[in-house]
Amino acid sequence: MNEAHNPAVVRVLGLPGSPEAFAIRDFLTRSGVSYAWEDVTFTDLSVSALLPIVEFPDGRRVTNAIVSAVAGALGWLSQPTLREYDLSIYGAGPAGLSAAVYAASEGLRVVVLERDAVGGQAGSSSLIENYLGFPQGIAGAQLAERARQQALNFGAEILIMREGIKGNFRDGLMYATLADGSTMVARSNVCATGVRWRRLGLVHEEELIGRGVYYGAGTSEAGNCIDTEVVVVGGGNSAGQAVMNLAAYATRVIMVVRGDSLAATLSSYLSDRIMAQPNVEVRLNTRVSHLHAQDGILAGVTLVDASGVPDIHSASRLFICIGGEPETEWAAGTPIIRDQLGYLVTGPDLQNKDLDGVWPLERPPFYLETSVPGSFAAGDVRHKSVKRVASAVGEGAMAVTFVHRFLAEAF
Repeated sequence: MNEAHNPAVVRVLGLPGSPEAFAIRDFLTRSGVSYAWEDVTFTDLSVSALLPIVEFPDGRRVTNAIVSAVAGALGWLSQPTLREYDLSIYGAGPAGLSAAVYAASEGLRVVVLERDAVGGQAGSSSLIENYLGFPQGIAGAQLAERARQQALNFGAEILIMREGIKGNFRDGLMYATLADGSTMVARSNVCATGVRWRRLGLVHEEELIGRGVYYGAGTSEAGNCIDTEVVVVGGGNSAGQAVMNLAAYATRVIMVVRGDSLAATLSSYLSDRIMAQPNVEVRLNTRVSHLHAQDGILAGVTLVDASGVPDIHSASRLFICIGGEPETEWAAGTPIIRDQLGYLVTGPDLQNKDLDGVWPLERPPFYLETSVPGSFAAGDVRHKSVKRVASAVGEGAMAVTFVHRFLAEAF
């Protein structure tokens, strides 16, 4: 990692179970920043009122810290340098970063906007073992950081803490209204916003986020699970990676799977490791029915199997890895066609849709093109996409090929 993304160790102080402190730790972990975490357990109200506190090696201190303030202190909140770009990319996960690398390396003026940390969901993975070229595996944050550096080296601009909330297509340009009220203008765009983790829909779930309930592989929280019992919900590779990562710290890990086997949803190499791990228990045909809180922090969960008999566990942490929902709210009110789940429909799949009055060109949409010419989708946000890092990287690169074709015919 370069110096900018690997400064000397940052110190984070916060109360146990603080969701604000967890958000900062999670952001730093996914961004590849080394930090030391300190639980603050004293009752000095004058200090408690300042938490979370983030201290930097040069002596700077951010009190009542939030993620955007920490990112700003690290010097990562930059402004766009151009009024108009050839290509704007929304989302800095594998698909978005891949598109940025290929587009910038081919001379396009490229900007990437990411509402959170670079890397997307893949950045939360403790170890990606089936990505080509890394026989020992690679941490998701490390892979994302390498891709970020590569895109920057070719001249792409990457703006974090920037979220598009509404799209508008007119006069042959793509206008995106951002959450901060500014507007991004480009001749073409790639939506690579991925998906957000799906909720279980249980009582107390939202209020316990960061207070014992977490989404994803738990990379930033694993070190705090020593000598505890934790529960992981999900039967896919993300859940399997979380189980193996947490098993290195927790006394016991319970993997809760709705289905009757791991084989249908989990890669065999992960399944074999999980079944051989002595402190992991796999509960098939099981679901979480209740969350139990004490003093605003998760204190236990109730599991129910096919028999219907409740089984209460005093787990202090619950990690939910049950797939996601697409980040496409911005497309509401635009001509972009989404499926019933909100995924962006592209290319050949648009042939089954009524495009009269929507698609203005004589040619059919390119393979990754949405129902708006010049607007493309890549990665998990796309209808019928393959939910794998390698597939997302491939789609990001492929999208740039079609961007070139679009720009050549449009201008």
